[in-house]
Order: sequence, then structure tokens, then C-alpha cells
Amino acid sequence: MDIPQKLNDKPAIQKLSQLSLGPTITTHDRFRLAPTEEVKLAATAISLNVRLKSSDMPLHMQEHALNYTRSLLDDSDSAPKSLPKFNPTHLARALKKEFDTLYGPAWHCVVGTSFGSFVTHSPGGFVYFSIDSLSVLLFKTEVLLVKEPGA
Repeated sequence: MDIPQKLNDKPAIQKLSQLSLGPTITTHDRFRLAPTEEVKLAATAISLNVRLKSSDMPLHMQEHALNYTRSLLDDSDSAPKSLPKFNPTHLARALKKEFDTLYGPAWHCVVGTSFGSFVTHSPGGFVYFSIDSLSVLLFKTEVLLVKEPGA
């Protein structure tokens, strides 16, 4: 299916809106997307071969996570054979550093083909998606300064 070049293409929008971003996708009420935003995110996910599974994150941050992850994977595929092959740890580190820099500290990232998780995250700081054969869990926690007694 062709992805619409403009969000004004009503037949294409109707087709995209019927697609699921993933069988288990959940979104939290505070970041419930408008229909046009949902279509835009679906188009992005389709064009990048991404399956968004769960999210509690604003649209622009989700798009950044998906696009940045795809660019890292594509860059590793085009790297010279003399360089070591890209691995999930490198992807997790790069994604964590990117989000720490842009959206403040305390981001955590898990990347792999098989893992379980149960995490607590800050509001607006969670996305879980798969891209190619990898799953990516990116979440933010709150950082509190610890005061020493008597200080």
C-alpha cells in the first residue's frame, strides 16, 4: 500500500486508519492522539517497517525514537565490512544518549530479540516497539537528588 504524501488524501487516510499499529498497542489517555496524528504515526511506522506495541509518549518523541532507531540500523548496514558489526548494545546506548541529550537525563533502553520487562516510568516517557527482528523498550525515570542527613 502506498503511503499518502499528503494527509489530505481521504481514501488513503481511510485505508491507513483501518490498519493497526500493532495487535497489542496501548496508549495512555494523556497522550491519546487525534485521528490525523494517529494516521501520521501509522504512516511513519509503515514506512520504517516498525510495529509500535505500547506507548505513553507525545507524538513527536515517538516519531523521533522510530526515525532515529531506523537511521542507526540503516547506517550500520551500509558501514564498511572492516568495521565491527552493529549490535543491540550499541543501539541501546545510542538511543539512550540521544534521548538524554534532547529530553533530559534518566532514559533507559533495552534492545534485543527476546526479553521480558516490568518497569516503572515517568509520565510521558515510555515507548515499546519492534523494528526488523529487534524489540526496543525506551523509558524515562525520575531523578531525585538525595540529601545527606544534616545537610
